Amino acid sequence: MKATGIVRRIDELGRVVIPKEIRRTLRIREGDPLELFTDRDELMLKKYSPIASVERFAEGTARSLNEQSGYLAAITDNDTVLSAAGNGKKGLVGKTVSDKLTEIMQSRRSFLANKAESGEVCKIAEDEEEGYTAQIVVPIVAGGDCLGSVILLSREEGAVMEGAAVKLARLTADIIANQFE
Repeated sequence: MKATGIVRRIDELGRVVIPKEIRRTLRIREGDPLELFTDRDELMLKKYSPIASVERFAEGTARSLNEQSGYLAAITDNDTVLSAAGNGKKGLVGKTVSDKLTEIMQSRRSFLANKAESGEVCKIAEDEEEGYTAQIVVPIVAGGDCLGSVILLSREEGAVMEGAAVKLARLTADIIANQFE
């Protein structure tokens, strides 16, 4: 654990303010759920991710999605690429999602882009290598909240994501969302 040197007092209602700089660094936004942990005399806060709680399920789901679609498949929560399967997975797993992907997830609408059709393929992770030629991003929405996304990616020249792949990604997002409803 890293000391910040910041000290805050608890108010009469038991609230404490998390400084803006720390919220920005940890990508904590208004309304985000935080999980509380205690250990003797320490209190720890962690950004809560429902999808991370079913990480093994997400890993198996990404593997199945890759096998069925033939594309690199990834599953994210709102902050991190939790699991991936297929050629190029090591460049994604554990990385922080890009601002553009965050925008797509917050819109709660599917995103399809193919460079072969002059579409603009967005970065998935902040520090990923460029090179994807086609992608599908489907937000995982449960109870009105966006929990993450299901993503299919291709690096093949001239690749175009067809309707079957879009349906497969949407089905996968629905199955994951149903785990939380």
